[in-house]
Amino acid sequence: MQNAGHKRQQAVRTARIGTQALWAGEEETLGEGTQVPIVQSVAFGYDDLDAWQAVALGQRPGHIYSRNTNPTVAAFENKVRTLEGADAAISFSSGMAAISNTVFALLKPGDRLVTVKDTYGGTNQLFREFLPPLNIDVCLCETTDPEQVEAEIRNGCQLLYLETPTNPTLKVVDIARLAHVAHAVGAIVVTDNTFATPINQQPLTLGADLVIHSASKFLGGHADALGGIVCGRQELVHTIYHYREITGAALDPFAAYLLLRGMKTLELRIARQNSSALEIARFLEGHDMVAHVNYPGLPSHPDHAVAKAQMPGGFGGMLSFVLHGDYETVKRFLPALTFAHRAANLGAVETTVGPPATTSHVEVSAVDRQAMGIPEALVRYSTGIEDVRDLIADLRQALASVASGVMVSQ
Repeated sequence: MQNAGHKRQQAVRTARIGTQALWAGEEETLGEGTQVPIVQSVAFGYDDLDAWQAVALGQRPGHIYSRNTNPTVAAFENKVRTLEGADAAISFSSGMAAISNTVFALLKPGDRLVTVKDTYGGTNQLFREFLPPLNIDVCLCETTDPEQVEAEIRNGCQLLYLETPTNPTLKVVDIARLAHVAHAVGAIVVTDNTFATPINQQPLTLGADLVIHSASKFLGGHADALGGIVCGRQELVHTIYHYREITGAALDPFAAYLLLRGMKTLELRIARQNSSALEIARFLEGHDMVAHVNYPGLPSHPDHAVAKAQMPGGFGGMLSFVLHGDYETVKRFLPALTFAHRAANLGAVETTVGPPATTSHVEVSAVDRQAMGIPEALVRYSTGIEDVRDLIADLRQALASVASGVMVSQ
């Protein structure tokens, strides 16, 4: 008779993604319990030295030291790997650790990275400040000009780095189109999938070689654990793992446990956030105090057709909008909201808001933000799982509270 655990593992591989979010990656770690335990041990002991050496050399499964691997962390990695349809995955202590380790592990002096201007501020700073001194050429292309990106890839590219939808402008990049061109010149394609999650978008099926998440955001979903993860081709993940093994940006087992627990409701949360964000975007698009709404689910969004094709699960819980006025208007508007944390985070069950000046692009000057197409009157809005009627009522009253002090141009 087939072992029940083995049978479940086989079934999980072909299960729908909501079922995978609950069951994937956990079987080997469960033991006699029903939840993955927190293995809060720095090292793992062996009485038999030959067995110890075999594990250390990777000749048999097991764990030696938690900077390298850990049972709780491995369960988290295997769950995300399954949801993204990847060969392998490696986790990190934060999303930026995942991004920076990936870039440093895969590039060397003389290489060229091609990317888009609309990336998360920390990523953008990594590309502009830390790579050039290492003799790594960085080309920042207009996000909305795929022809320019393609031309720069053909001019020389070892790594194409994409983020879609982008933070905080919610622009959408055609992964399949650009990956095709990148692979023609032998480049590696990396895609940040944090905003979309594997529920809405699966970059590996579109041609990406690696997918990155800030797991602190939608994957965990409860704003109580930092983490990052990279999924993709086995040989690439192994290269990144070796770099992380030495640099030491490992995910803590307790954080891995919290992320695992949060991921069990991933599909439910994302479905609610998709629906609510679209309804909120429609409301804001029709409001006199709002100059512009960035949400790929709106037919008015310039990238709506691309988003509809490559985000079959939905358009995500993130949106941003530009108020009539300036940064002073934002400073009056945000405190007027009741059902929203004003904090530098996103993807949580509670709604979270903030301007790029204090969140995604705090490291970037106002002049540079403007050059990136990020107005000072822009508000980033991470939709929670509250009742959408309450969220819209809250936005309505907050907009009304600042309307009298702003001259709205007709």
